[in-house]
Formats: sequence, structure tokens, C-alpha cells
Amino acid sequence: MALLEKWRSVAYSENADKNQLQQLWTKYFEEEKEIYAKLLKTPNKTVKGTVKELAEKYGVSIMTMTGFLDGINDSLKKKNPIEEMEEDTEVNLGFDKELLYKNMVAAEADWLYGLEEWNAIFDEDKRKALYKEQKSSTTIVKGAKIYPNDPCPCGSGKKYKKCCGKNA
Repeated sequence: MALLEKWRSVAYSENADKNQLQQLWTKYFEEEKEIYAKLLKTPNKTVKGTVKELAEKYGVSIMTMTGFLDGINDSLKKKNPIEEMEEDTEVNLGFDKELLYKNMVAAEADWLYGLEEWNAIFDEDKRKALYKEQKSSTTIVKGAKIYPNDPCPCGSGKKYKKCCGKNA
């Protein structure tokens, strides 16, 4: 069983004790925050190593590192082979700064996009712009309602009910 499969079977188990699951996630989020704080201190440096080496480097378990790699993968410049990853798989943590920030906002992980290390990477205006850009990208905007007697939006000059709205 690949590491990611093991991680997901434990972290997302529907049969697990709710208190144990809560403890697992609380501990995971604290460790995740510490890893991000260290990564963001040198944002232009691509950290590389095996899953086991990175777990040792950041002082976390193999399972925590697996969860971390799963979480950061969409923000990486070069994706890791997380589906078939094992302890000795070579991985990298070279992330796209803007994409990582927006993904943290999308995940509503304020403990991550609120890290003070971001202050050295983006000024406040840039962070606000990225936040707004991410939030607006998921907002559905409905077009204006077209009533039967309105001019048809196709530009024919006819009323909507006599043109494109005929079969609606």
C-alpha cells in the first residue's frame, strides 16, 4: 500500500474514534504550520529529498510528511508522484508563492495564509489582492434576468419572447 493510501485511510477514516481523529488533525495542523513557517523563510530555495529525509528534517512522522506532500502538491512548480510515493521516493518542495497563498485561502487555512513569514514575501496590498482574487474566482455571478418583453440579447431587435425565448 502506497504511503498516500495509508495516510488517507487513517486521516479520513469513517470508522475511527472521533476524538482520536480530532487529535490527529490538531497535531497535524500544528506540525504543518511549523513546516510552512520554515519553508517560507527561504521561499526561493527548492527543498529536495526523500519522503523519509524530509520527515526527519522537519521532525515529523512519515505519515505527517505524506499528508503535507498531499496538501502542497497542487502548489508546486513540479508535482510530486504522490499516488505511488514510498519512503525512499525523491520529492521536492519547490512551490509557486502566489499559487500557494491562494490555495491556502481556498482551503480557508487562515493559520497558514496568516503566517507572519508571508510579510517578507508579499506586502499587505499584494496579499489582499491575492486573497480577493482567490475569493472572487469561486463566486458565481448570475447574469441579469431577461424578461419576455426585453430586447433579445442575440441582437436581432425582436422581443425576447418572439426570438430566442420562443422555445424557453
